Amino acid sequence: MINPELTLEDINKMNKNTMMEHLGIEFTEIGPNYITAKMPVDNRHHQPYGLLHGGASVALAETLGSVAAHCSIDTSKYFCVGLEINANHLKGVRSGYVFGKTIPIHVGKSTQVWEIRITNEQDELVCVSRITMAVLEQKKQKI
Repeated sequence: MINPELTLEDINKMNKNTMMEHLGIEFTEIGPNYITAKMPVDNRHHQPYGLLHGGASVALAETLGSVAAHCSIDTSKYFCVGLEINANHLKGVRSGYVFGKTIPIHVGKSTQVWEIRITNEQDELVCVSRITMAVLEQKKQKI
């Protein structure tokens, strides 16, 4: 399902000059039906109480789901955009790293649904998220 020719270097290059680079998101593993990444938790990711901001968790989740969808299509014919994302924040994190893993729930011709589980360094569940992606056809430009 995920393009086996892709490397971690390939997908980490997509982070250059993006919010993902600013947040320190780094892809760590690609499998046949999953992608993992890690994100530090520091002052860039905190809300006023010193805890990991829920929006930072959602940024990690959306990054993982979007990149997995992108890596599972023929990018010469299609592209993916997010339709909906939800997240349940289950445990606070003040520092260290969080780790995300995305797996497919549904990979269809026009939509994809990916689940993302984010854990802390003790492998405790911090956030669970689900993203729905639209698969759209590339339009040929008229000359």
